[in-house]
Amino acid sequence: MTVYFIGAGPGAADLITVRGARTLARCGVCLYAGSLVPAELLADCPPGARLVDTARLDLDQITAEFVRAHEAGQDVARLHSGDPAVFSAVAEQMRRLDAAGIPYEIVPGVPSFAAAAAALGRELTVPTVGQTVILTRVAQQATPMPPGEDLATLGRSGALLVLHLAARYTDRVVAELLPHYGPDCPAAVVAMASRPDEIVLRGTLADIAGRVAEAGVVRTAVILVGRALAADQFPDSYLYSTGRDRCDH
Repeated sequence: MTVYFIGAGPGAADLITVRGARTLARCGVCLYAGSLVPAELLADCPPGARLVDTARLDLDQITAEFVRAHEAGQDVARLHSGDPAVFSAVAEQMRRLDAAGIPYEIVPGVPSFAAAAAALGRELTVPTVGQTVILTRVAQQATPMPPGEDLATLGRSGALLVLHLAARYTDRVVAELLPHYGPDCPAAVVAMASRPDEIVLRGTLADIAGRVAEAGVVRTAVILVGRALAADQFPDSYLYSTGRDRCDH
């Protein structure tokens, strides 16, 4: 028996990986967050699979489901939105499984920031403009951020920032980043990325908070801030440069 932490993708049911879909199709138990994971994915579970919506369960209750499946010899598909590597709360579940002696594996998924970039039609790393992407969040109504990871500190880098779980606090984000990026810095908010009800808001730090408030976006969104979002004057990448030595090795 194995617990499989499967990245369910950013929202669209067909953005789960082939490996993720195949794993889901052979697990007798599926734990999923009903508020985040598309219901269409559950149709890929095998007939008779036990489906458990974890939206209202705490960590102890989720662990009990793992133990129950382990005792019954049933593989578990634990669906997480996006990719389990980022803001998924997988770490504490794996710690509980280690303590219980229950094996597990991670199946990567498409992260929300990648879906947001696709919706914007932008590459987030642009030659000579920006080669660094910082994935972060704010501490409001959440676990405190570690020292040195506040927005003011991260903003000094000038890197492209992608903020999760922060759409409700766009005003605060703007206020903390303005001194480092300036009011004309490109900014965007993508809500429900890849879903039929996707919302894409583009602007600058001077006006993005107003656009978010007008659209009524408060959750299931990422905020992106950085010059790469609007870059159009930049050299071609060295990868395909005509001056690159293309000798075969």
